[in-house]
Amino acid sequence: MRFDLIDLRLFLYVLDTGSITHGAARANMSLPSASARLRGMEDALGMPLLERGRRGVESTPTGDTLAHHARLVLGQIERMQGELGEHQEGRKACIRLWTNTAAITEFLPSAIGLFLRNHPNVQIDLKERQSSETVKAVLTGAAEIGIISDAVEHGALQTFAFAVDKLVLITSRDDPLATRRRAALAEVAAREFIGLSADSALHAYLGERALLAGRPLIYRAHMRTFDGICCMVEQGAGVGIVPATAARRYRGTPGIRTIELAESWASRQLLVCMRELNAMSRLEKALVRHLAGI
Repeated sequence: MRFDLIDLRLFLYVLDTGSITHGAARANMSLPSASARLRGMEDALGMPLLERGRRGVESTPTGDTLAHHARLVLGQIERMQGELGEHQEGRKACIRLWTNTAAITEFLPSAIGLFLRNHPNVQIDLKERQSSETVKAVLTGAAEIGIISDAVEHGALQTFAFAVDKLVLITSRDDPLATRRRAALAEVAAREFIGLSADSALHAYLGERALLAGRPLIYRAHMRTFDGICCMVEQGAGVGIVPATAARRYRGTPGIRTIELAESWASRQLLVCMRELNAMSRLEKALVRHLAGI
């Protein structure tokens, strides 16, 4: 087997796009050339790497193994280039960080801002994803670092405590629920909710929890920020679920009421996760230690 870096990148592009045509375009390669390279890889292994169907291509079990190692190899090369680039003026190392909604909105802005101020030769590629997606991304090498909820199985990943994220129910001051100190999601699932946009990780998380409680949530409107949710709830447009930090920060008039959610899933320990701290580049280690306070 003599796969070069072009082969590995092409194969990952094909998997990412689900199409040989689109994968070839991302690799700046003609379709015949890309197809020939893929056939050559399969011939060298003596096994198929891709399953071709009407809806595109998917990896075989052999292809999954190759993709895993290809991401590790290419990730290591990127880290090498990043560390070497530290010696070049104007060259920035890129660290890929995947995280959930609460971390990206409530906890990371100040933490990352301080880190970037102290490390001018670094840029961070930040993506908002559900914790389960982040675990997979870090395990496969699609991201170097992740921030996840401890409610998600993280396998062999190494983790450090990052922050506690507590979700609360919010209502207007004159809402019938406003006198309550505590409520279960099943008790309020029939109400109309104001929530984050449907593509947010928190929206997906709450949707899963509502289904497990036996009743999907009904959304009256979707907002881009927690402040937007708080403002809508304050006016009596519906109820909402937001991080306790966002509810405390909101300074509307007359304001909102905060009600504790009875379920254990509403209080989550957020974790910084990575494959292995000692195997990371100097700057990746520095970011992990900064986030985890170690």
